[in-house]
Amino acid sequence: MDFVAGCIGGAAGVLVGHPFDTVKVRLQVQCIDKPLYRGTFHCFQSIVRQESLLGLYKGIGSPMMGLTFINAIVFGVQGNAMRLLAKDTPTNQFLAGAAAGAIQCVICCPMELAKTRMQMQGTGEKKSTRKLYKNSLDCLVRIYNREGLRGVNRGMVTTLIRETPAFGFYFWTYDVLTRSLGCDLGDRYMIPKLLFAGGMAGIASWLSTYPVDVIKSRLQADGVGGVNQYSSIADCVRQSVKREGYMVFTRGLTSTLLRAFPVNAATFATVTLVLMYARGEEPAPMDCEPPQPGPHTQIQQQPSSL
Repeated sequence: MDFVAGCIGGAAGVLVGHPFDTVKVRLQVQCIDKPLYRGTFHCFQSIVRQESLLGLYKGIGSPMMGLTFINAIVFGVQGNAMRLLAKDTPTNQFLAGAAAGAIQCVICCPMELAKTRMQMQGTGEKKSTRKLYKNSLDCLVRIYNREGLRGVNRGMVTTLIRETPAFGFYFWTYDVLTRSLGCDLGDRYMIPKLLFAGGMAGIASWLSTYPVDVIKSRLQADGVGGVNQYSSIADCVRQSVKREGYMVFTRGLTSTLLRAFPVNAATFATVTLVLMYARGEEPAPMDCEPPQPGPHTQIQQQPSSL
């Protein structure tokens, strides 16, 4: 049931956070010489005005398709890692989360590649006259036919560098905050505390690796117009810093942080409600009752959407 709840919660998180992600990607990869957007809110307004509200949801099919597999990997690896480590401590939560983050990159990287390509398609057009890709699956198929497995896994190294510590900090932050805030059975503020902990964990995870995400987005968007600008990760970093300075690594950060809290809050709230409904429980903090010392049963229910 935890797996089903996690999938539903993850879907809720994608629905809430995808518009922010679209804005983040557009800001990260736009040309500095002829920028289309002045900032986060101008980007939001421009997309809605030029491409309609649906423009904010371009590429949503890819993360929706990948959720089941990603959650299965994250829950399985994180749970087994914690059992191997035996002791429930913040450090072990970090290690288990990092292991889960690294392994789920197998699904995450192609999923985000398709998402990025779809988000960049038809930029500034209300009705795209020339679509390269019909949908996320068609995008991956076309990339595979043209570039093979290497093309489908474009950005895998940067995804691995981003996801491994990000998931570690995610689970570590959530564990530390839930320990600090307390999780008593009679606490009427249990759910708000858990929502706060989940939201802050999402913010912490993004802050820990955001510069890598900027490079990953640029590498995955590279070649959309038929011309490859970067030859490697180092070349992408070098060109980006040379043209835009070190502030390039904060491109889209505002949108990302605005997205991080509600996404994790929505995801966690959905997981909690689904589990309570399935177990026939009253909306009281029963989910916090630990099977062993340490009030952190939720850690294994926390979805993977960052």
